[in-house]
Amino acid sequence: MIELDRVTYTYPDAAVPALADFSVTIQPGEFVLVVGPSGAGKSTFLRTLNGLAPHFYGGRWAGRARIFGRDPVALAPRGMADLVGFVFQDPEAQFVVDTVEDELAFAMENFALPQATMRKRVEEVLDQMAIAHLRDRRISTLSGGEKQRVAIAAVLALQPEVLALDEPTSQLDPQAAEEVLVALRHLNEDLGLTIILSEHRLERVVQYADRVLYLPALAAAPILAEPRVVMGQLPLVPPLIELGRRLGWRPLPLTIKEGRAFIRRLADQGWESARAVEQPGDGTATRSATAAPIVTVHDLRYAYDGHPALRGVSLAITQGEFVALMGRNGSGKSTLLKQIVGLLKPDQGRVAVAGLDTRQTAVEELIRIVGYVPQHPAALLFGETLADELAFTRRGHGLPADRPADLALLARLGLGDLAGRDPRDLSGGEQQRAALATILVADPQVILLDEPTRGLDYAQKQNLARLLLALRRDGRTIIMATHDVELAAAAADRVVLMGEGEVVVDGPARQVMSDSQVFASQINKLFRDPRFLVVDDVIGQMASCKPVLSVAEGLQIADGRGEQENV
Repeated sequence: MIELDRVTYTYPDAAVPALADFSVTIQPGEFVLVVGPSGAGKSTFLRTLNGLAPHFYGGRWAGRARIFGRDPVALAPRGMADLVGFVFQDPEAQFVVDTVEDELAFAMENFALPQATMRKRVEEVLDQMAIAHLRDRRISTLSGGEKQRVAIAAVLALQPEVLALDEPTSQLDPQAAEEVLVALRHLNEDLGLTIILSEHRLERVVQYADRVLYLPALAAAPILAEPRVVMGQLPLVPPLIELGRRLGWRPLPLTIKEGRAFIRRLADQGWESARAVEQPGDGTATRSATAAPIVTVHDLRYAYDGHPALRGVSLAITQGEFVALMGRNGSGKSTLLKQIVGLLKPDQGRVAVAGLDTRQTAVEELIRIVGYVPQHPAALLFGETLADELAFTRRGHGLPADRPADLALLARLGLGDLAGRDPRDLSGGEQQRAALATILVADPQVILLDEPTRGLDYAQKQNLARLLLALRRDGRTIIMATHDVELAAAAADRVVLMGEGEVVVDGPARQVMSDSQVFASQINKLFRDPRFLVVDDVIGQMASCKPVLSVAEGLQIADGRGEQENV
């Protein structure tokens, strides 16, 4: 089994431990989902399983760890590599060689496996992760999601007994995430591989877990129990479960299939929609056919090393719009953002921002208008402290120092206590918000965000949505590349769906996301009705109709196993 007994671990120079008197036992063959707020110690727990903590990160360790009988503190990562496969939150952190096939073989070569064995395993993992078409590609040319699948495949090639994954779907589109999670479930069920997976987007993975390990704030004890038990106790949960909790559904539905049993009963009781409910994000808030666009893209084409990334993209985005760029990995979303901020120049076509042609305008001038947070926010962070980062941005834009305003902005992003911390020591979610702070301090007219919810828990994502909507109300234009359909449903006015470097669909969020089976929100999948994208759409509609679901009625609702329980 996997056993941690009273483990306390503190990173170098940290004031408080990342794990304090932490104990947990996981049985062989379990699929365990690790959840909790950003900074609660999820990544640290995973790092203890193969000795990365304390060997790679340093710091102070106390307590006992045994992983299938091995001591990761004594053996270090080298002595655990064939037993525990580890996939980092940032896949680029574990790549060693240039091409995909060479990366898959690298670890096996270090273990001196026979050539025939290596060739067989490479073919197996290429198929398991659906990346056979990438085998000859240079890793530097892959999209973020493609890199993540390659990283998982490289670890699987060693055929470990335990697979520890730190947010493996954070950069994947909904379809690719489903493919990865199904592959992990098959590895768990068919091969008995123990899966320990940290994830913030619970709607994607909770149904696959045998148990959920919840790491709350440091002072509270962790919870390890079956998914429904834990989901009933968390402060914030996926939309489907939130709706179930607000309506008193028992047992709590974990899947759309289970949720639709309740919806069918609502229909049988005669619940009818009395009227359409207008919610923010229906595409009517800010667009104007006559307003001059602040961002114009015309017939934009661009290729990486001969691989086309954008194929004739044309868009016009007006001041104050909130636009979500969605689509599969490699569809061109990140490339389009880099074109708008001027980091890339068109091979053909034109991009203009506030009337400035990006081909003829220096990046230094464009970033006075455009703020850009990339997929990997650490690239923006290099100051000694987080407060220094904001001060540097102010100086670079010729703005006066305003420490009180900087501290207020950090507090708004949930970083008020971290102003004196080195940004490189922050968790992934904290770095994401820190990078956003460094661009917001310059008050840009256009805000470009590439996967802004990566590493954010539900509370932080909710706060981010509120902040972005407030910025939009103030007239800021927001263009967000995202795989987070729930954030797009809650906040975006307009969705531009991209595929193979082209614009496939461009329209109001409610319309585009209701017509899609892949990019629909959980609530829309549940009701299959364009009026319902988020939980508040449903609650608002029910408030306008005759109540039909109550405890007093004693409705009998079948759960996914055919059992009956009173509501």
